[in-house]
Amino acid sequence: MLILKQLPLAFALLLSMSPVAHAADATGSTLKDFFTSALDYSPALKAAEERWHASSARISYANGQLLPQVNADASVSKNSYQQGIQPTVDSNGRNYSLQLSQVLFNWQAFTGRQQAYLQGSQSEAEYYAQLAQTLTVIADSYLTALLAEDTLGSIDSELEATTNQVNQIQQMYKLQLTKITDLYRAQAQLAAVQTERISAESDLNISKASLEANSGLHAGGLRRLPAQIEFSPIQGSLEEWLDRAKANNKQIEASNFALKAADKVISERKGAYMPRVNLVAQRQTTDLGYQNIPIARTDSNYVGINFSMPLFAGGSNRAQVREAENNRNVAEDQMKQTSLDVFDRARQAYYKVKSGESRIQASKQQAEAMVLSYNAMKRGFELGTVTSVDVLNALRDQFKAQRDLQQAQYDYLRYKLILQREAGTLTAKDMLEVSDLLNAPPLR
Repeated sequence: MLILKQLPLAFALLLSMSPVAHAADATGSTLKDFFTSALDYSPALKAAEERWHASSARISYANGQLLPQVNADASVSKNSYQQGIQPTVDSNGRNYSLQLSQVLFNWQAFTGRQQAYLQGSQSEAEYYAQLAQTLTVIADSYLTALLAEDTLGSIDSELEATTNQVNQIQQMYKLQLTKITDLYRAQAQLAAVQTERISAESDLNISKASLEANSGLHAGGLRRLPAQIEFSPIQGSLEEWLDRAKANNKQIEASNFALKAADKVISERKGAYMPRVNLVAQRQTTDLGYQNIPIARTDSNYVGINFSMPLFAGGSNRAQVREAENNRNVAEDQMKQTSLDVFDRARQAYYKVKSGESRIQASKQQAEAMVLSYNAMKRGFELGTVTSVDVLNALRDQFKAQRDLQQAQYDYLRYKLILQREAGTLTAKDMLEVSDLLNAPPLR
């Protein structure tokens, strides 16, 4: 199964096919445009990537501590020596040494390396969790902007239809065919639609600004859902999706690695009580003796094993162990909280998706019924069997049903992506399928 870890390769291909320049006037239209831009633009994603790189450097450092260490020393000096009444002797001194040491036993270094590998795995999981978060935020921002555009378009249509209806009522009032109260109510409803349009326009500006802030691209003519579209229902029970989250969610995986690394820290701190054993090989060349007294050049070789055993450090080692144990408990609690949060988000998203399937169907039926109701009210008004207020109410209900359907469709897509993200099954293919669904031309 293609897991989230393969996302960068797929999107690298997208970047090579359709690169997005981060110029001040760069614009995007398809969801794929904003995905590819966000991969290079997102500061949060870049920070996660740098933390991953930093963890790789820590692994190299930890491994290096266990490899042979070679040190070279050299000193050149000018010396003056006098003993009693003897004349002063001046000489040039030279001292060269080459030392190789190899760790044979160092518990702190051994567990430090294990800790570095665990922290590296944690950083990797955190990167992919941030990658999924970044892409779903982009999708959410894009869908929110689309909904705001559709809402504004619907309100504009409602405003036009309501204005025509109010003009008709005004003409009828002049001919004394309707009451003044009906005209006032019609004008009040028109004012309400105008007020709603101001709010919708503000929501559109905010949503587009949010999309730009998350992706680095201006929102151009956004692609949208076709008028007629069918959504395939999700498969699996809630328990199955929660099991997937437990097994695949990158945040849970990262918290598990963090707990294991915290256990290694405790072991490392306890290693301060253990002996250290090093193999040492040294070669030295010098012509200086005790207190820099000139001597004939001597060459010496040394091979040995150094053994050191800590006895007392003023209680600092014990304090470090206690600190590590407390931090381990914190990591365990954070792991539990992360799991609870992931399961809660997955559970909410699952119920939203399942209810969304029924909600879309119900909204479609309601929208169709409201169209029939409005047409019937218009005909009834022409025949004098209903009032103008009834027509305006039917008109309002028709456009409200249309906007409810749009809201249900976008919510379904949004929560389905969130469910896949929390389950850890979100793939590049899933993201591109959503982008491909949005293939209708822009409104403007």
